[in-house]
Amino acid sequence: MPIPAEIEARLSDLRSQLVHHMHLYYELDEPTISDAEFDELMRELQDLELQYPEAVTDDSPSRRVGSASSATFAPVTHRVPMTSLDNAMNAAELEAWGERITRGLEGEAVQFVCELKIDGLAISLRYEGGVLVQAATRGDGRVGEDVTANVLTVAAIPHRLGGPDVPEVIEVRGEIYMPLASFEAMNQRAAQAGEKLFVNPRNSAAGSLRQKDPSITASRELSFWSYQIGEVVGANEFTSHHSTLQVLSQLGFPVNPNIQVLSSLAEVAEFCAHWQDHRHDLAYEIDGCVVKIDDLAQRERLGFTSRAPRWAIAFKFPPEERTTVLRDIMVSIGRTGRATPFAVLEPVFVGGSTVGMATLHNEDQVRVKDVRPGDTVVVRKAGDVIPEVVGPVLALRAPNSQPWQFPKHCSCPLASEFHRPEGESDTRCVEPACPFQRDQRIIYFATRGAMDIEGLGERTVFQLSDAKLISDAADIYTLTVDQLMQLDGFARMSAEKLVSAIQASKSRPLPKLLTALGVKHLGPSAADSLSRSFGTLDAIMHASEADLATTDGVGGVIAASIVGWFAKPDNQGFIERLRAAGVEFGNVVVSRQAQVLAGKAVVVTGSLVGYSREEAEAAIKERGGKSPGSVSAKTFAVVVGADPGASKLAKATDLNIPILDDAAFAYLLETGELPA
Repeated sequence: MPIPAEIEARLSDLRSQLVHHMHLYYELDEPTISDAEFDELMRELQDLELQYPEAVTDDSPSRRVGSASSATFAPVTHRVPMTSLDNAMNAAELEAWGERITRGLEGEAVQFVCELKIDGLAISLRYEGGVLVQAATRGDGRVGEDVTANVLTVAAIPHRLGGPDVPEVIEVRGEIYMPLASFEAMNQRAAQAGEKLFVNPRNSAAGSLRQKDPSITASRELSFWSYQIGEVVGANEFTSHHSTLQVLSQLGFPVNPNIQVLSSLAEVAEFCAHWQDHRHDLAYEIDGCVVKIDDLAQRERLGFTSRAPRWAIAFKFPPEERTTVLRDIMVSIGRTGRATPFAVLEPVFVGGSTVGMATLHNEDQVRVKDVRPGDTVVVRKAGDVIPEVVGPVLALRAPNSQPWQFPKHCSCPLASEFHRPEGESDTRCVEPACPFQRDQRIIYFATRGAMDIEGLGERTVFQLSDAKLISDAADIYTLTVDQLMQLDGFARMSAEKLVSAIQASKSRPLPKLLTALGVKHLGPSAADSLSRSFGTLDAIMHASEADLATTDGVGGVIAASIVGWFAKPDNQGFIERLRAAGVEFGNVVVSRQAQVLAGKAVVVTGSLVGYSREEAEAAIKERGGKSPGSVSAKTFAVVVGADPGASKLAKATDLNIPILDDAAFAYLLETGELPA
């Protein structure tokens, strides 16, 4: 049966696009689409070739590994080809791969080795007589690039192997990557120099390794994980993959500590799900997990396809970066008048949700990133993190594009002039009557961390403001059910529910009320300390700057801001209207617990038995302690539950800070001391 003309045309188009993008990605390190978009094109091509096998060509991108090597470096022919991996995009595809393995091995029991898929650049390291003699990129799988001089600058890669059992020849394969700390430091240096920011660690690592000047590579602080042995001469025969990893570690190569040997595909799926949830606990980027058959004899029986081993698969995580069109750049006004530019995007699905807007932070960030309306941009959304525009795809920029200029006036009806204080990065609308600031102050007043008024969200506040029913947060206590029923979306039951929530907020604890006022620099922690020290809002209002500054966690800057805020007549009137509405000014919960942790900072990470993280932190504070969100030299102890943050755990280990489990935490709460 002839292949339909439209299918022939689509196959040709897909192959052309993929060859182009492979050249940009592998040879130039300048991709114009995200990894996820490349994977989608490749998946479509593979599906069509599976449906029409007679259309498959020998030079199809679906049969290639990587791309041709660059002419910048000498070619290196791999003695053992460096193949790519097939992908599983979800649990069902992982299970389908497992079923193929079972059929291929005729039902034999299988052990799996699960590894993290490091987002870097594959590298081959050849040692002869224990000395590193050649380092090469993967290239097209058969021929790569000689980058030996640059690889010698990577501190994690040994130049010489020690010990009595060093093979005569050993080729070690792994991933060169850029740690997140190195990437952030490199972008800070670029920003300070007014240079273009780097988009992501993977492209930065690849570009760093292909520098003509090895000193530039050395300055990028790259690192390395080993995960495979290629050619080997003069060594005992290996029988399992995990035994090769042990040998690599013994020879001095870094082997990732998060590798596990598992006995079932269900355990493999759990491993993948765990690291999908905890990928941001690591000090480097991963984009999935790699699953391999452990037994090398079983691998031999399973063999290879034209481009990948049948005995391994890459489980890819949902994409956190996509490309889309930046339609416009607009400016939002916050409760303090801060003017924040944000991107209006062609909606794109990324990081588990559809994103139509993304932050651009401030004027300097827009200038450094040089993003412009009409650009194709890289958008990143990691988990619950606010989406951001990483940077433009310069190769796709229109030739008549012009840099975006920060507006000079607020877009509110008052059109007040923007002001940027010298030495500050933020631009502000300094008109106190700005309706945008007014609405944001009311929204903040009602948030969970402040007065926690359920149902009084952004949309409702805008409706109330437009209807002239409220002009500040004190007005919400005068709202009636009948007034709310005039608004779109409110029936009697929902109106009564909101009025009830507003009335209930009158008895919120003093720290919540203090936070809700929105005083500059005054956050929940300092509000809690002030409440415990002074007892009532009136006492705080009439305290001197010096008295406030002596409160634990307050200091001179916060104290001056508090005194200045309460000195303004408009704020004094606002406070009196809250008092008249019946808002409690002295609701301080006094702990009945012995203050055994007074002056001690205890950090909590992970899930504890019997406590949520918030409950554990509250238990520490009830006993007079502090529970900061980060580990420092002043930390007394770190309480570690299930699935802890890797960075906190690593820092605690580096600083020799005591690490406590659930039982030790219970002892600490009771006694204030570390268990013997």
